[in-house]
Amino acid sequence: IFIVESVCVAWFTFELLVRFFHAQNKLEFACSSLNVVDAVAIVPYYVSLLLEVRDESVHDIGRSTLDKLGLILRVLRALRILYVMRLARHSTGLQTLGLTIQRSLKDFGLLLLFMCVAVALFSPLVHLAESELAPDSARSPQLSFSSIPASYWWSIISVTTVGYGDMVPHSIPGQLVALIIILSGILLLSFPSTSIFHTFNRTYTELKEEHERLWKEERGAELATEAEESMRERDTWPDNWPETDALPGLDDPYYLFMDDIKVLAKSSSHQPLIE
Repeated sequence: IFIVESVCVAWFTFELLVRFFHAQNKLEFACSSLNVVDAVAIVPYYVSLLLEVRDESVHDIGRSTLDKLGLILRVLRALRILYVMRLARHSTGLQTLGLTIQRSLKDFGLLLLFMCVAVALFSPLVHLAESELAPDSARSPQLSFSSIPASYWWSIISVTTVGYGDMVPHSIPGQLVALIIILSGILLLSFPSTSIFHTFNRTYTELKEEHERLWKEERGAELATEAEESMRERDTWPDNWPETDALPGLDDPYYLFMDDIKVLAKSSSHQPLIE
């Protein structure tokens, strides 16, 4: 695994450096989100190599510091999943997803606001209903709404219509609160989701049309080049034509032979086959 990772990181590093040196605007290249993702995904590998070399040379002094850096490094290694984001350069779907998130920030903010309001409203209600009307369940913290912060977890998974089932209201008022928050979650999620879906559809259509336009431009340039080359060849045709002397004349043996065949055919057509 280490060898495969080393080969992949070496290739990604080489590609990133080549693109950096060939970029006309170095600052714009460095500020690009995809390039930042590439750098963040590559750097932990080199940091781990440096820490391993440092760890071999240090025995007791600074051991705690290296342990802390090693913990941070293990967290940074999880960023290797960002290699998948490199596919965004070649995938219309990932590009559409990124642009949709960028264009729908207000919609996502509105969705988050709706969820926060619902959680803040229904968590105290379900805690009150369960702690006052179902005291037996309150004595079991693993399965009960023992506090309002514990009820936040139940409210979040209920308003998002996930429902893990690890916390269940047992009283009738608690079940009524659960029913209301589930129905409210369906309505609250549907409003911003519709706008986000239309944004996604519009973004996908724009990207698809843009790719088709670029393809037509490239194809048109190729056709224009081919037409220009054909016109140049056509301009040189008279110079390539054979000379008049090189053309077969009337005294060519082939034409004389064909004339004899035609004469024999005409003469035989007027004579009967049997005399």
